[in-house]
Amino acid sequence: MKNPYKNQIKIEFDAVSQNEALARVIICGFLMELHPTVEELCDVKTALSEAVTNSIVHGYKDQSGKIKLICRIYNDKELYISVTDFGRGIEDISKAREPMFTTDRESERSGMGFTIMETFMDELKVTSRVGKWTRIVMRKKIA
Repeated sequence: MKNPYKNQIKIEFDAVSQNEALARVIICGFLMELHPTVEELCDVKTALSEAVTNSIVHGYKDQSGKIKLICRIYNDKELYISVTDFGRGIEDISKAREPMFTTDRESERSGMGFTIMETFMDELKVTSRVGKWTRIVMRKKIA
C-alpha cells in the first residue's frame, strides 16, 4: 500500500530547551524540497519553536520527558507537523488557546504560543489527555 504522503520524518528528543533549536534546524532541512520562500520558512520555524517550547515548559514543568516530532509532505505542497509530549496534558484547551492565557505566571511567559502558531500556520489542532499527553498538529501550504 502506498503512503498517502510524499515524505516523512519522525524523531524523538529530550524535552530540554536546547532541543528547540534542533527542531528548527530539522524542519528547515525537511522543508527545502518544497522550495519555500524565506517568509514561509520563518513562519514554520517560529510556529514549531512555539509548539516545542510549550511542550517543554508546560507539558513537563521542570521534569524530564520526551517530545515526538513528525513532519510530512502531502501533495507536493502541504506541510504537516505533529508535536507530541507525554507530560501533564491540558485541562481546558479552549482556555489555553486564548491570547495572554498562561499557566506559568511566575516566569516571563506571555501566553501567546497558540496565537503565534495560529497566525503563522494555515491550520492548528490541539488535542490532549490530562496526565498523559498533548499533541499539536499544524498544517501549511507552501507556495
